[in-house]
Amino acid sequence: MLTPARALKAQLATEVPVIGLMATDHAWPFLVEICKKSGLDYLVVDCEHGHFSDELVSHLCQIGRLANFPVLVRTISCEPSVVRRTIDLGPSGILIPCVETTAQLDQVRQAAMMPPRGRRRPGGMGNYWLKDFHYNTWKNDFEEHFIVIPQIESKLGVENVESIASHPLVTAVGLGPYDLSADMGCCWYPEREEFVAALDHIKAAADSVGKKVWAGCDGPMLRAKGYTFLWIGTATMILTNALSQSVQVIKESAASSSSRTEMPPPA
Repeated sequence: MLTPARALKAQLATEVPVIGLMATDHAWPFLVEICKKSGLDYLVVDCEHGHFSDELVSHLCQIGRLANFPVLVRTISCEPSVVRRTIDLGPSGILIPCVETTAQLDQVRQAAMMPPRGRRRPGGMGNYWLKDFHYNTWKNDFEEHFIVIPQIESKLGVENVESIASHPLVTAVGLGPYDLSADMGCCWYPEREEFVAALDHIKAAADSVGKKVWAGCDGPMLRAKGYTFLWIGTATMILTNALSQSVQVIKESAASSSSRTEMPPPA
């Protein structure tokens, strides 16, 4: 059974913050365990912008399955062969970039579900979620729990967000703020009134059908605005910031020590 996805969906049904990490520039198998041990709720492997092999992605998903930790994959498109191949690698769900219409989601459903609801032809590591391969097992233990998050990254996506959010395949609605700002002609000026209004419109559409909005990276700011489904940055960004902070603390400590007046030894 797709247990990690089912658990993540249960978390999303509450108002408790659900916090994850994106792996875009750098991913390695132990990262899944690091995420779990640190208290994160999920990991996204970015195959839209990352350079990861199918073998590595499959290994990350396998560790997620064995560790009961949700590993999601962001695809490069909603093209059926891409979706089918991604699901065969064994993730708990997918993020789909730049979704603009429900027709695209219908296409994803065809690729993600077995006949008669779709046209999926399963194989690979994704099969290891199940105890057997009868249709009802696929339907009840896999398809009903599989996570699908379409990202809104264009003006057309914003215009159609109500129908996208209400589509039965959709678990949550994803923000793609940088690409959206570019499409709106305000790249990257997130304080622009029309851009803020677009984000508010997306959140209102998701709220109206009881679905969360996936957003990042400023967790405290997003929490203050009512977002609870968060990602806090990429693995590379988090590591860089942590190393920079450690270096700065050491340098400040050394400077402080060198400026102290030397005291005589105690008598």
